[in-house]
Amino acid sequence: MFVHGAGGSNVVWFRQLREFKKHFNVLLVDLRGHGKSKEKYTKEEIYKFDEIALDVIHTMDHLKIKKAHFVGISLGCIIIRAMDKLAPGRAESIILGGAIIQFNVKIKALVSVGKLLSSILPYMWIYRINAWILIPSKKHVQSRNLFIKEAMRLGEREFKKWLKMTTEIKGNLQEFIVKEASVPVLYLMGERDHMFLPMVTNLVKKHFNSQLGVIQNSGHVCNLDQPEEFNERSIQFIKSISG
Repeated sequence: MFVHGAGGSNVVWFRQLREFKKHFNVLLVDLRGHGKSKEKYTKEEIYKFDEIALDVIHTMDHLKIKKAHFVGISLGCIIIRAMDKLAPGRAESIILGGAIIQFNVKIKALVSVGKLLSSILPYMWIYRINAWILIPSKKHVQSRNLFIKEAMRLGEREFKKWLKMTTEIKGNLQEFIVKEASVPVLYLMGERDHMFLPMVTNLVKKHFNSQLGVIQNSGHVCNLDQPEEFNERSIQFIKSISG
């Protein structure tokens, strides 16, 4: 099961689909408010990460999938960890690409500025700024443009709902730092992911059940920047777990 990040959709996995289908049954999900997700929520309704994680679990139940290997990118990694917390045993393994595992000073400042400007500037301006900060390299312009394009499809109302969840993220992340996942975890991080790679590197040293793979010439969205290496490492990891 592939889980995209905030402002994305299952489209962000287009460079994984063909290769993974050679080895596994593949399921792509669109989180609430994203992509082709059709369930409607009221303007006033507040989203919570555990609820969104339950959406994923309910999708598995609907399709009669007892267990799955999970692959996430960016904020989708938090959804997967929340899902594993709520329903341990449903994941066989977890792959977290461009993982967000902690808010440092820079990220906290970025979130605070985003919340402040959300009532003043058009939401796409804020998302473009965030995209440039997270994916600054000219070499990764295609990845940046795809994320911005998908955010345009998200819409302002949904964008603001997800932005409001950043307060809740901090609590979840602190819990995930202290408590390991119930299954083996592979972190795949781009060497140029200047925001999150240092924190993931430190975390993996403390977690017995986790390992780190650093992908060269790649930024935050490593599954798009270097899809061949991302796919190869991910598939090898899953097969090593499956035996």
